[in-house]
Amino acid sequence: MTTEKDAYQKKLRAQLDEWQADIDKLRAQAKQAQADAQIDYQEQIEELRKRRAEMETRLEELRKSQSAAWEDVRSGAEKAWDEMNRAMRSAWNRFG
Repeated sequence: MTTEKDAYQKKLRAQLDEWQADIDKLRAQAKQAQADAQIDYQEQIEELRKRRAEMETRLEELRKSQSAAWEDVRSGAEKAWDEMNRAMRSAWNRFG
């Protein structure tokens, strides 16, 4: 039986995979950019990479949490999720 926690973990995993694909696309664009633009790309990619790593950590915390405590972990993951979404939109608006 799939619990709400399991469903949420699957949702986070799918989003993390999508974000990784987007980061990889930005890396490919950075390689083709002019030298000065490459610096901007690399800074943005590094920021996205850090935020994605934070989401990986939140997903691991969620996976390890007990049923009663997972709601607390979820609220932290939601905040990190929102921040990652904003950072990704910003990167695509700037470079995409």
